Amino acid sequence: MPAETRPPGGGTVSAHDAGLLLGRTARGDERAFELLYDVAAAPVHGLARRVVRDPAMAEEVTQEVMIEVWRSAARYDPERGGAMAWIMTIAHRRAVDRVRREQSAGAREARAAHAGAGGPHDPVAERVEARLEHERVRRCLGALTRLQRESVTLAYYGGHSYREVAELVGAPPNTVRTRMRDGLIRLRDCLGVAR
Repeated sequence: MPAETRPPGGGTVSAHDAGLLLGRTARGDERAFELLYDVAAAPVHGLARRVVRDPAMAEEVTQEVMIEVWRSAARYDPERGGAMAWIMTIAHRRAVDRVRREQSAGAREARAAHAGAGGPHDPVAERVEARLEHERVRRCLGALTRLQRESVTLAYYGGHSYREVAELVGAPPNTVRTRMRDGLIRLRDCLGVAR
């Protein structure tokens, strides 16, 4: 991993600076988090991509990691290692957890398919359940700000990258990232998804 990374605005951010940015992030400094995001997101995504192998899943893991960095920055202890090492450890754990979760889900589905092969199939109940879930997601999306809702919808339903979303909504990419992060946190809380 390089000792220095070049943020979009120019200049360099060293590993030491990443630690300083993480410290400022722990105190709620959103600008410091944006800079830290610019430095850390690509290495986190690269690691996630190597572990999970699926591009869309790697994007999700990257977002989860960066949200965790934002929320748990105060737990970073510079005495125990560098900021990027701390972030990459979180990324590795999240990526491995995602692989395990996907493998477990696949095994559960296979067992359910095998066990339910002879049982009754109730398509009406499945449609009702899907419709209720759809309404719940729609209600939670409605609780977001306009920019959060547009950004999340374009990224997750439209398959657009941050840069494409930023162009479509006419906002800077860092603003889109921040709004999406905040929107995903609000969606998670609204849907009652466990952390």
